[in-house]
Amino acid sequence: MSIIPSFFGNRRTNIFDPFSLDIWDPFQDLSHSEISKETSQLANTRIDWKETPEAHIFRADLPGVNKEEVKVEVEEGRVLKISGERSREKEEKNDKWHRVERSSGKFLRRFRLPENTKVDGVKATMENGVLTVIVPKEEEKKPEVKAIEISG
Repeated sequence: MSIIPSFFGNRRTNIFDPFSLDIWDPFQDLSHSEISKETSQLANTRIDWKETPEAHIFRADLPGVNKEEVKVEVEEGRVLKISGERSREKEEKNDKWHRVERSSGKFLRRFRLPENTKVDGVKATMENGVLTVIVPKEEEKKPEVKAIEISG
């Protein structure tokens, strides 16, 4: 039962149910291009990047994604690419969905790595829905100092 009628179509809302207070989207009935769908998926893939003295560490939250559905690649020498696909749950004919909030589809993120990275030593692990990619750093070469003997 709705307490407040909606002026935006047949949608109804209940002020006492915090989950029913949807935001009206005036563009929801317009067909979105494949690019905008892909862009929204890109934005939904959250990735942290931190630098330690030894490595660059990337962590991505990928709940419900198997490691077989994820690809980690280094392109063009120094571009880290993390991509994959989150499968959509199979729908049965008798199912009645009340809300679909979890995203599905392809995701893709790219990061330009700094010059001090060893791209041959990249390692990736997946545990509890978190992808961790470790990109080791090259050892800093200390400038060689050569003492010059002063004659005279």
